[in-house]
Amino acid sequence: MTVAPHKPDSAQSTNPLSEPELESEFNWRNCWYPICFRQDFAKDRPYGFSLYDEPFVIFKHQEELICLTDRCPHRAAKLSDGQLIDGKLECLYHGWQFGHEGQCLHIPQLSADGTIPVNANVRSHKVVERQGLIWIWPGAAELADEQAIPTIPQLDQPGFVHSDKLTEVPCDISYVLEHMLDPAHIHITHHGNQGDRAKAQPLEMEILESSVNGFRGQSRNTREPNSTWIKFDFIAPSLAHFYFSIPDKDWFFGQAFYLFPLSKGKCRILSRTYRNFVTQPVKLMPRWWTHLKQNKILAQDISILLGQQHEVERLGEPVKQVYSPIPTCDTFAMEYRKWLDRVGASLPYYRGYLTSKDRENEPEGQLNKMSVKPLFWHTELCHSCNRAYQISQRVEQLGVGVAIVFAALAILADDSGLQIGAVLLAVAVVIVAVVANKIKHRLKAYSVG
Repeated sequence: MTVAPHKPDSAQSTNPLSEPELESEFNWRNCWYPICFRQDFAKDRPYGFSLYDEPFVIFKHQEELICLTDRCPHRAAKLSDGQLIDGKLECLYHGWQFGHEGQCLHIPQLSADGTIPVNANVRSHKVVERQGLIWIWPGAAELADEQAIPTIPQLDQPGFVHSDKLTEVPCDISYVLEHMLDPAHIHITHHGNQGDRAKAQPLEMEILESSVNGFRGQSRNTREPNSTWIKFDFIAPSLAHFYFSIPDKDWFFGQAFYLFPLSKGKCRILSRTYRNFVTQPVKLMPRWWTHLKQNKILAQDISILLGQQHEVERLGEPVKQVYSPIPTCDTFAMEYRKWLDRVGASLPYYRGYLTSKDRENEPEGQLNKMSVKPLFWHTELCHSCNRAYQISQRVEQLGVGVAIVFAALAILADDSGLQIGAVLLAVAVVIVAVVANKIKHRLKAYSVG
């Protein structure tokens, strides 16, 4: 199996799906969740996020990553709104400061002879970095096993390159995971981009193994003889991964989608594409430029998923009563829904194939609120795209100003050669400003603001 637990001292990997099932249901707390890519993590300020609506904050203390519950014990303010002072996290509300283990170290309002209350401490959580991803363990720290992190062995091998992208979508994790485990939609939904409508066809799909830890399968086209098998893995709680190899060329390609449930109706997608062939374009292409194309493809996906989610939740019926799946198209997606039926009872909410569980006291009408503009959020979350947006904005503003100067020079100049030169320069600068404007607006389309 390609996705395997991290074993720093051994080349031999263990298949997490083949481990003995000690539990009859999946424990969503005692597992690892990837929060963000390290390159998108801001080391000079707190990084706040939620997991199933529970708030967390990560910050850096010297060279160590620290994760605390994102709630000040004083008056429940968000610590992620605060600032870092000498490696301590300070609450923006009253200035209480907390150390790397969550201990309260300073209270400005405390009298000189006062003692910091015992209940002024914040709970800390296990956090580590693996393969350029930051992971947290929300359960009991003593149970955290770093070897259980679902890393990708190929990324530690020479010759492989990869590109990463972080996105947040206004959609429940189950619909996104179902979609990522669906190879059949590509030639229809993404016709003209990744797909070709003429190539849509029945697929041969097999489930190879399944357990409380997830399942794995494979699929291939039925119209081409000896078609390459594409392997699909779902590693609980949230990794959808597909990969294939071309042995005679020693080529290997894979795409991993780590999904992170921020709340009901919102999840984070950490996508990672990797390969060991035609590597130069990946090395040379700016990350933000790659994301522009990927955003266009994802927009096609999310517009469909939002409509799908809205209708399924509106009907309130089991997925089995709403869907009409066929084995040559939907095997993996429905296996995920059935996996939720079998082992998902502990999850805060889920929608399986036959069963479902809603979060208690869900505000009425919340599920009917569909954010369609933008369809998803990316630019602020991505260091590369955020920087490209800021630079393109400055280039546009500067270009307009310089173009005006050259135009004025052309008007005032007496020499015809100087006038022509000034006009040509003004036109060139205007073209640069127009390109910068287009880039800015494409990046702005998937921005919160």
